[in-house]
Formats: sequence, C-alpha cells, structure tokens
Amino acid sequence: MRSNSTFSVLFWLYSSRSKNGKAPIYVRISVNGKKLNISLKRRIQINEWDSTKQRVKNSSIHAKSTNQYLDEFYSGLFQTFQQLRIEGKQITPQRVKARFMDEEVENQHFTIRDLVSYHNSNMFPKLHRNTSRLYLTSQKYIFLFLKNKLKMEDIRLDELNYKFILDFENFLRKHKPNHYQTKIGNNAVMKHIQRLRKMVSLAYRLEWIDKDPFRQFKQRLIPTNREYLGSEELQAIEDLQLVCMRLKTVRDLFVFSCYTGVCYTDLMLLTEDNVVMGLDKKYWIITQRQKTHNPVKIPLLKKALDLIEQYKGDNRSIINNTLFPRISNQKMNAYLKEIASEAKIKKNLTFHMARHTFATTVTLTNGVPIETISKMLGHRKLTTTQIYAKVLERKVSEDMEVLRSKLETPITSSSKRKANEA
Repeated sequence: MRSNSTFSVLFWLYSSRSKNGKAPIYVRISVNGKKLNISLKRRIQINEWDSTKQRVKNSSIHAKSTNQYLDEFYSGLFQTFQQLRIEGKQITPQRVKARFMDEEVENQHFTIRDLVSYHNSNMFPKLHRNTSRLYLTSQKYIFLFLKNKLKMEDIRLDELNYKFILDFENFLRKHKPNHYQTKIGNNAVMKHIQRLRKMVSLAYRLEWIDKDPFRQFKQRLIPTNREYLGSEELQAIEDLQLVCMRLKTVRDLFVFSCYTGVCYTDLMLLTEDNVVMGLDKKYWIITQRQKTHNPVKIPLLKKALDLIEQYKGDNRSIINNTLFPRISNQKMNAYLKEIASEAKIKKNLTFHMARHTFATTVTLTNGVPIETISKMLGHRKLTTTQIYAKVLERKVSEDMEVLRSKLETPITSSSKRKANEA
C-alpha cells in the first residue's frame, strides 16, 4: 500500500556560520511538514550562491562540480523517498536520511534513556558536581514518573508532547519524596522540568527529534524572599558565649561569611593565597566562584580579618592548608539550628543566609551601591543582586525619611534672603 506524503528538498546556505566569507551548504528534507537539516560538508563563497536556483552561480570548475553534487544528492533523496513510498512504510525525514545515507540505524528511535546516557556522558564533565547531582535527581523523578504513572520503563523521544510535560508536572506536584516533610514546592518542580527541557533541547539540536515539545510550555516560578539576619540578630550570634568548640567554629565561619558574602563551597576552598594585599594597601579576598567561575574580589572588613588571624594556627586548618577548618555543609546547617536556638532566633538559619545577610544588612543597608555588591558576590547579572534590594523595606523607609526631611524642612529667613539675592 502506497502512502500519500508530501516531499520536498531545499538546498540553502547557512550564512550565520560563515567564516572568511564562506558558508556551509545544507539540505532540508521536508515530509508532511516535518523537517530535517543535513550538512553537506561543503563551503562556498556567500556571494556565489543563488538562493532562487539553490545552486552556485558562477561557471568555474569548482562551481560546476558542486552543482553536479547537489543534483546527484537531490536525485538520490527523491529516489529514496519513492522507494519508501512504494514499500508502504511510514515516511519521516529521518527515515529518508537514514536509507539514503546507508546508516545502520535506519529504524532507530532514540529514547529518554538514550538521551540521559548521552547527556551525562557529554555534559557532566562541563558541569559543576553539584549541578550534576541535581540532574541525577531530576532524572530519577523522570524514570519514577515513567514507571509509576505511565507504567513504562522507557519512552521514545518522538512520543514526547505537551501532555507528557503537563503530566510530569502534575506527578511532581503530588509526589512526596521520602526525605521531604512536605510535597515538592512549585519552584523545585519548575527546576526539575527545566532540566528535562535542557536535555530535550539537546536532543533537538542533535536532530534526534523533529520538534521541541516544550515550545508551548510556560515556566511559572514564584518569586521568593531571600531571608537574612537583621543587625540585632547578627549581633546576637556574634555575642554568643559558646563553650562547645564545634558550635563556636560553625558560628565563626557563619559570621565570616556574613562579612564577606563568600558561600559555603568557596569558603571551604580558601587558602592563604586567596588573601591578597590590594592597591589600597588593605587585604582582599580574591578567588572565583566554583558555581559560575566568575571572579570575586572582596575587601576584608576588620571582623573578617580577625577571624582569619584567629584560625591561622588551628591544626584543622593546617592539615588541609585552608584558612578555616573544613566542615560538611550538612553538619554546618545542623549546628546552625542549635546556634539559632541559643541566640533566640526563630528564623530557619542556614549557612547560605550569611551570604544574604552580607548583601542586605552589612552592605546594602549601609549604603554600598548595588553594583559594588554585585561584583563582590560574583553575580553575572545585576538583576540577580537586585532581588536583595526588593526585600529591604527598612532601607526604603530610611531613604524616604531623608527625602521627607529635605522636602519638609522650612526655609529660614537667611535662606530666603540668599535666594532673593541670587
């Protein structure tokens, strides 16, 4: 039985990938509206291409050879399409390409497991290990969704559609992980879907699928408040008289981060080499963020300098050749809960809150420009730092009070006289 299919072949020049005035020639196979681009591994001068005739337009030997190659390529593709049509097989651009180019995997359909395997092998070496772990968690949920919801161990990528994404989203919202006390929050759900989206986009660029199933999906992130310590709360933690060495060490590391903005991962890697005398003849922390590899340069305040000096001879620091003793993030956050209890702080104290405290209470509240804060935090975009400015109602109140005093201060007689003389 012959199938009724529309088929077309278009040769085109990929001008945006030009180099030294030359661009690669591509062919686009279209079957029933589905398209697939193939590189012909040939480059020509851009001004020699006739886009109307889809051929090289001068009469040189190279041009004639290229045009003959295009004619043969077109003829071969059309004959392949006719063969598949006569055989009554389902015709796709991928199938035409595979048959024409004698690829061994003519009938291969890539699956989610193929994609995950390819992604992890090729992308993990480029990602930070913490990011890789997040991908592994998202992938675990994808396969759990396939097994529990769809009753499948795997699924072909060309079967992914908008409904699949919505069903996966609903599954995540209802799922309650063993290590969670509640269901997965909205933003965490969106992050898992975002990672799936990045993997599917990779498949699209690899031409494993013809269309992006995410093209109509809209991500809905809920803005969150960056919790931080106020000046009184920070002072309460600094003033704590701690007998327990482990709590004292964690408190000191937390306070150091409050006065530098250095996150946990970067803090654990700091060495004496990162403490550098700046042009202002004062000490700075100079490093780069492990997460983004962005450079970070922070002038050291006295409280931070005192803590560096305090731990200089600590055996735990000497063993690792670091500025401070190394403590796991899990233990750090667990001990901070005890410290918060001692200081009568009801907020959910985490080590990352120290970075937020630096951005708000220590710097922004005291008039440090947001552009300067952004540099010290190692942010790529100023908009990331501006999140902190949104939560400082006290700063807004103080700024408006200054304006109010200026606008409402009565003009004295001497001021009037000076104004008239002017």
